[in-house]
Amino acid sequence: MVYTASFAFFEAIWEAGITHCFVNLGSDHPSIIEAIVKGQNEKKGQFPKIITCPNEMVALSMADGYARLTGQPQCVVVHVDVGTQGLAAAVHNASCGRCPVLIFAGLSPYTIEGEMRGSRTEYIHWIQDVPDQKQIVSQYCRYTGEIKSGKNVKQMVNRALSFAMSDPKGPVYLYGARESIEEDLTPYSLNQAFWNPVEPTALAQRAVEIIGKALVDAEEPLLITGYAGRNHAAVGELIKLADTIRGLRVLDTGGSDMCFPADHRAWLGLRYGVEDAIKTADVILVVDCDVPWINTQCLPKEDVKIYHIDIDPLKQQMPVFYINALARYRADCYTAINQLHTFVQSNESLNQKIQGVEFDERWRTLGESYQARLDTIATLAKPSENEHYNASYLCAQLRKHCPKDTIWVIEAVTNTGFVADQIQATLPGSWINCGGGGLGWSGGAALGIRLATQAAGTPRFITQIVGDGTYLFSIPGSVYWISARYQIPILTIVLNNRGWHAPRRSLLLVHPDGAGSKATPEELNISFAPTPDYAGIARAAGGGDVWAGTAGTVEELEGRLAEAVAWVREGRSAVLDAHLEGPEGKFGGGKAALVG
Repeated sequence: MVYTASFAFFEAIWEAGITHCFVNLGSDHPSIIEAIVKGQNEKKGQFPKIITCPNEMVALSMADGYARLTGQPQCVVVHVDVGTQGLAAAVHNASCGRCPVLIFAGLSPYTIEGEMRGSRTEYIHWIQDVPDQKQIVSQYCRYTGEIKSGKNVKQMVNRALSFAMSDPKGPVYLYGARESIEEDLTPYSLNQAFWNPVEPTALAQRAVEIIGKALVDAEEPLLITGYAGRNHAAVGELIKLADTIRGLRVLDTGGSDMCFPADHRAWLGLRYGVEDAIKTADVILVVDCDVPWINTQCLPKEDVKIYHIDIDPLKQQMPVFYINALARYRADCYTAINQLHTFVQSNESLNQKIQGVEFDERWRTLGESYQARLDTIATLAKPSENEHYNASYLCAQLRKHCPKDTIWVIEAVTNTGFVADQIQATLPGSWINCGGGGLGWSGGAALGIRLATQAAGTPRFITQIVGDGTYLFSIPGSVYWISARYQIPILTIVLNNRGWHAPRRSLLLVHPDGAGSKATPEELNISFAPTPDYAGIARAAGGGDVWAGTAGTVEELEGRLAEAVAWVREGRSAVLDAHLEGPEGKFGGGKAALVG
């Protein structure tokens, strides 16, 4: 076999640290397929592992999950324009979630007469020849580039990855026609030392002094974050800041990562932009957060002092975004928070102040309010008199049954806040949501996250908690086939409330007394009655090698949850269809989704 641009492509991604390639192959990939076979035969253990994915959105979600846990980009290979379109909402999720992934797509051949190896050979090559394929995804990508010649394919790969791995991180898209990636080359390599992402930025010293002093002088300081925990080391820095400035509270309004541990008294939990602490704080530090509050639902005080630190403070992919910050800074979260607590501790006057009686009292008061919050959360995790259960009770039981170091992959939509309250994650990297709004992420992401732990030699228990509508978006037919094919076990909990309840909530926020407020789920066209056999779908896709169960009562939940967990511990996936209680104590009403 010859050394082609396609083979050089795989060499390039391996040399850059990409270990897995999630593929959905087509007529534009003969050279890619040849390169894969050559690599598997000749590069034993030094070639990306190829994972066949029957659906492109699942492929990109797997790469997304893998990269989100490890911080290392992975690769997806798809088929021309239709394969690029098949990536669907996963491109949005990778972009909003600032997840580094490399997508490669072929192009229809640009020669017709056989002038070059790779010229058109099939009917479909005319149909799939579009004017500008990259425009399908370019607004979501940090970089798009065409491989026009094989001679610089490795440079193109590394340039794309430089964008993917530089803040704000995100997906990148390379594409090339058959003729280009079929090109014969003389083998070559690059010095990877020259292909590094842009180094993280720090706060200017004056900014450190301004923010540090403001936090210490505040009566009710509040830190709001959304994705600071994507860098697992940043969690420890946030803890040090909260321990240093006693009385500082930390609120998560993104829910995409475990940013602050639930066993710390400064923890305010996860609330999507609506929380009393936002209204009463006199100093707010917003750190790596896309939506700190929702203006029509919850606003800070008029005289509040707001400071904004972010890797992307301008939110360059959001046409409309602003908060009334006195100053905003483009800086790395880990670095900036380290600077802040170090400054406060080293500054004589500030350090003397935080060691005083006033801060002792704040610490005590914070502990009392924290305990009260936990007590309130615990009251929600109780079954009804007829032994049915809500999302809060279900998740409290999940926390008891699953291992302490479980990684929770969350796509619970309207139930997310209640799930977070009960799971109470404490380990960095142990809670991962997509960070975007493209439903269906969690199925492939859970596989990618588990695969990453297996590849590292430290397999972790993965629990996916997903709404019933979102479960259908995740293409379970592909997810559980991949799970069985590659022995990637995950536990999936389907929160079954018989339909989509997010649209109802959206309706009520705008038309609280409108005709729709009195309509049934069927009349609103958000009902899933009759309910699909969610667990059965997974079992069929996995060739019968997936545990499938349903639980509608507390007794059923106790037994079947234990079975499901045991099954996953043995190395096979399990899906539990959890029937949530409705407003009159019956399975599936709308209120359960809104009140937990």
